[in-house]
Amino acid sequence: MRSVELFAGGGGLALGTHLAGFSTEVVAEWNHWCCDTLRRNQAAGHPLVQGADIREGDVRGADWSAYEGMIDLVSGGPPCQPFSGGGKGMAADDPRDMFPATAEVIRQIRPKAFIVENVRGLARPKFADYFFYIQLRLAHPELAPHGGESWTDHFTRLQAEHTSVRQDLSYKVVTTVVNAADYGVPQQRWRVFLVGFRFDVDAEWAFPEPTHPAQMLAHSKDVTGDYWERHQVAKKDRSKPAMALGLFESPAASRPWRTVRDAILDLPEPTSSGSETILNHVLQEGARAYPGHTGSDMDEPAKALKAGVHGVPGGENMPRRRDGSVRYFTVREAARLQTFPDRYSLHGPWSEAMRQLGNAVPVMLAQVVASSVHEHLALASLRARVAAAPSQIERLRAPA
Repeated sequence: MRSVELFAGGGGLALGTHLAGFSTEVVAEWNHWCCDTLRRNQAAGHPLVQGADIREGDVRGADWSAYEGMIDLVSGGPPCQPFSGGGKGMAADDPRDMFPATAEVIRQIRPKAFIVENVRGLARPKFADYFFYIQLRLAHPELAPHGGESWTDHFTRLQAEHTSVRQDLSYKVVTTVVNAADYGVPQQRWRVFLVGFRFDVDAEWAFPEPTHPAQMLAHSKDVTGDYWERHQVAKKDRSKPAMALGLFESPAASRPWRTVRDAILDLPEPTSSGSETILNHVLQEGARAYPGHTGSDMDEPAKALKAGVHGVPGGENMPRRRDGSVRYFTVREAARLQTFPDRYSLHGPWSEAMRQLGNAVPVMLAQVVASSVHEHLALASLRARVAAAPSQIERLRAPA
């Protein structure tokens, strides 16, 4: 099955869809550092980006008509700044809002399905009307706004059209808010997914069930696993929060959340000179904790990585030791927290590489979602062939 990736960033969602079985035909991204990351991995022979046409530029200026009817999946994470809790929350009034552009690409390509991802802030009550508008806009991509029509007027028209009988290009859209930690990602990262299947695709789809549900253990006596022993953590350095979160193997938590320690245990302590064998593993100086931004406990899933460096965003991109000291995650450690492959390099200065990772979809979460979509598309295709078989047999039996 063939896919097109929009707003690719450093490639998290694209890598996940490729691992799920989709052949990525086009990867579109406007940021030069991100495109360099994609191109350099392609040149290095990384299998997950081979064969993709990497297009640097604004998706709104591209002609997608050549792919009409040829693509099974369109995926992408439109810029999150219009809806992020750390931003101004301008939504439709923010020039970076690319949801209308996403709907337009879907209109031109007419894929069988789409996967769109964004921050949890999109589902905040203050954006309720616009969130519903986005869902209708994606469900009916051909019902584009008229010239000069405001999104609120277009919203009213979409509501009326949505409840009437039409034969336009339409999609059945499912929206879900999920925590990446529940799917094996060693990071507390809440995201909104909007997944749509074209009206003629026979698929009964629901968001995949969590694979790593956190089990709350009320008392330390319930802990029967070997988490501390496996990680060789002395008793004096063992954290109580980890016990409460159920991060240990036990009959009640066979697949518990993964922790920062789980993710980076086998990496050596970083140095300013880097590593000859590990990509992007260089110590970045200058980390400090301050109220509200104290880094991530080693024995819990990491706090959500942020795309900034200092201030409100950057204060989260740090591991916190038992003595309270902090340092910045290296790019490779952050890539581990986002479940990027170790062979996949992030190009650019530390701040640019961290921005790519902070904006990315965790590869493992992307793979889980895309694998489910791939499976349902395959089943729908099989049903269609089975349904068509009797008429094909009748045509073969008909006299010449």
